[in-house]
Amino acid sequence: MELNHAMRKPMQKLRQRSLVLEVRDALEGMILRGEVPAGERLNEIHLAEQLGVSRGPVREAARSLEREGLVKTVANQGVFVRKLSLDDALELYDLRAGIAGYLCIRAAKSATPQDTADLSGFVDRMQDAARNGDEERYFELNLAFHDRVAIASGATRAKDLYTSLGKEVRLLRLRVLTGGASLILSNAEHDRIVRAIESGDEEAAGREGAQHHINGKLRLLETL
Repeated sequence: MELNHAMRKPMQKLRQRSLVLEVRDALEGMILRGEVPAGERLNEIHLAEQLGVSRGPVREAARSLEREGLVKTVANQGVFVRKLSLDDALELYDLRAGIAGYLCIRAAKSATPQDTADLSGFVDRMQDAARNGDEERYFELNLAFHDRVAIASGATRAKDLYTSLGKEVRLLRLRVLTGGASLILSNAEHDRIVRAIESGDEEAAGREGAQHHINGKLRLLETL
């Protein structure tokens, strides 16, 4: 059956929106992996060629990422990957610490055996990555671990806030999680979080979850 003109226009918009989301996800991944460094200008022409799309979806994707705090537009200059100031970074860590503490309290209340088994599995894999000095692998597992805690909490709005703030913090996370000793120390904190959640100790879970992020802030300050 051939679509009439009135039906084609909404479908064209849907396909365009889907393409923008794909480009946005690809560009976000490039930024978070450090492939487009903080402070660097986004080259629309180069990115469009690299992703095999026109410049329009790249431009729309950049607008979306600006709303999430990953890029910023400078008048008459273009769009740049956001470079966090120290004050911005420290504030983000404090905000994340508060939300993480809440998520861990909620997880201690509601986590299932499958939740805690999954979290323990992440801790084990991170330990292997730390022993092997595989910082990139540890980094990815670390992000997945915290996302899994948020899911186990069942607190949807807090999870969304935590994830949103985390995208900005990730611009610095690779700098913080560097060196074998730092990875081992960070993962010991993960293990304490899991043990508190598993035991249902809400007070300890909240304390360990918040302190882990405060310790991350302190590790950042040590790199300055």
